Amino acid sequence: MRRMAFFGYGYSAAALRRRLEPAGWRFLATARSPEKQAQAEAEGVEARLWAEADLDEMLGERSAVLVSAAPGAGGVDPVLARWGEALGRRAERVGWLGYLSTTSVYGDWGGQWVDEDSELRAVSARGRARIAAEEAWLELGARRGLPVHVFRLSGIYGPGRGPFEKLRSGRSVTAVKPGQVFGRIHADDIALALSASLLKPRPGRVYNATDDHPCPPEEAIAAAARLLGRAPPPEVPVEEAGLTEMGREFYADNKRVSNARIKKELGICWAYPSYREGFAAILAQEAADSAMGRLL
Repeated sequence: MRRMAFFGYGYSAAALRRRLEPAGWRFLATARSPEKQAQAEAEGVEARLWAEADLDEMLGERSAVLVSAAPGAGGVDPVLARWGEALGRRAERVGWLGYLSTTSVYGDWGGQWVDEDSELRAVSARGRARIAAEEAWLELGARRGLPVHVFRLSGIYGPGRGPFEKLRSGRSVTAVKPGQVFGRIHADDIALALSASLLKPRPGRVYNATDDHPCPPEEAIAAAARLLGRAPPPEVPVEEAGLTEMGREFYADNKRVSNARIKKELGICWAYPSYREGFAAILAQEAADSAMGRLL
């Protein structure tokens, strides 16, 4: 199995593509716009516009499938709505299917630890939509023999997607809520987990993909500022931070998410067990890219 079909080709999918590419994998993805299609193809991924994509072409004779498209209007999972039953009818052509969910499904636990067997307490529309999508994918897998795996991701970061851009702009503030903690996951560690699952599939399994160090957001931001040699941005109460609706929902949930299952069952150790290693690696890569650019 050396063919990956991406239903949604974004930041995490690109990280998986980079990890699998040296092993000779072929990639085909859906894209929502001509611009996204061109971007995917520039990275060596065959891409088809969403409205024109053909499922038989996407799957070929046998493929792995990664679903990273988020629920859309009305909380409807777009891939399930368009192709769910058709995928079920082609289950023999799907060697592995990963659905990327989020740890928002747990809702608020007041900072307590949760694992994959914990009650799902999400109350936001986005969180409830994710719960419904997870359940629908797992039900489809059980009913049609589709090898579905669910990955609940914490806050995703990595090159080009982290605290440094905001800090360099000088316009950021740090929203503070007493007792609040967040988990994070580097994009390369998401790719590590997905590639490990490809090698050790367990259809129907749910995994948390999160780092070892859930912590207050102000701790991570202050550390990033120190790496840049800057003063950390001002801290303001979360109610005064001017957060978006999504940001307010993010702060409404407070939990520590266990990653014990994914480490034990897939036999992995994170490359970036906390923001400390992850942030340092991002800056090191920036420096290397800058030096290469000067040489070219």
